[in-house]
Amino acid sequence: MKWILTIPGIVMRNTLRGLDLNLLRTLDALLIEHNVTRAAQRLHLAQPTISAQLARLRDFFDDPLLLPGPRGMRPTARADALREPLRQSLAALAQAVAPAPPFAPAQARQTWRVAAFDYSVLTVLRPALATLRIAAPGMRLAVVQRPPGQMAASTAQDEVDLAFLTNAEAPPTLRWRRMFTERYLLVGRAGHPGLKRRPTLAQFCKLDHAIVSPDGGGFDGATDRALAERGMARRVVLSVPQFLALPALLETSDLVAMLPSRLVQANPALRVVAPPIAIPGFDLLMLWPERVHRDPAHQWLRAHIAGME
Repeated sequence: MKWILTIPGIVMRNTLRGLDLNLLRTLDALLIEHNVTRAAQRLHLAQPTISAQLARLRDFFDDPLLLPGPRGMRPTARADALREPLRQSLAALAQAVAPAPPFAPAQARQTWRVAAFDYSVLTVLRPALATLRIAAPGMRLAVVQRPPGQMAASTAQDEVDLAFLTNAEAPPTLRWRRMFTERYLLVGRAGHPGLKRRPTLAQFCKLDHAIVSPDGGGFDGATDRALAERGMARRVVLSVPQFLALPALLETSDLVAMLPSRLVQANPALRVVAPPIAIPGFDLLMLWPERVHRDPAHQWLRAHIAGME
C-alpha cells in the first residue's frame, strides 16, 4: 500500500517508502544555513553525510533545491516553497512525539465515564469524591450503569473509562485492581425481635427476607443456594433492584436482609448480626481498558480513588 506524504501546501509524488524522514531535518537545516558545513554542525553530522543526504533529497524532489551562489547556497523556487510548510511539519512532528507533560490535576478538565452500581457509588466513589473535588476541581465524573456482560464492549466502544464490578463479574480482557474484600451480614431494624441475638439457622429461615436482584424480580441468591445445599429454604418476600433502597426499608419494617458490611456500618437505626450460615463474600475490583492504562490523567484518577494520592 502506498502512502502520500503531505506537507501543508505540497503533495509529493513519491511515496513514504522512498523517504527517510531524517532527510527532512537535513533539508530544514540547509534552508536555514544555506551552507553544507554549517548544516552539518547544526545537526552534529559529518559534512560528507550532509552532502550525501542533499543528493538524495535532490533525487527525491527531482529538483536541485540549493544552488551555488556568491554568499553560500541559494534555494531554488521549489525549496523556497517547501521552507515554511516543512518547518511547520517538523515542529508538529516534534510536538507529537514529545513525552507527555506531567499531569496537573488542578488544571485538569477531563470528563470520565465511570460504570458503577449504587453499592460502588456509596462505598468507593462517595469517600473519594470530596478530596477529588479539592485536588481536581475541573474534572467531571459521569456515573453510568452497564450490565456486567456488556462491560467489555462498552469499554471497547469508548463508552466507559473506569468500572467497578465484583471479581465474579469482571471481564478477563480488562485491567483491574482489587479495592477490598467484602462480607455479608444479617441486618434488620434496631429492636427487631428476631435479632436480639444471633438467630439459629431454623429461626433465620422463618424471618421475612428482602433481597437485592440487580436484574430485577429475582427471589433467590447466594444465600438461597447455600441453604438449598442443606435442604433448607428461607422466606423471601421483597425483591428490589438496588442496595440503596434496602436500609431505609429495613428501618421501618420487620424485614431482614443479607447485606454487604460496608453498607450498614455505623447506622444506629439498624441491628447487625453475623448470619447463622456462611455466605461467600466478594472482591470489588476497579477495572479499566488498555487504551487508558498509561494515560497520566487516568493513572492519577485510579491512584486517587484507590487511596494512594
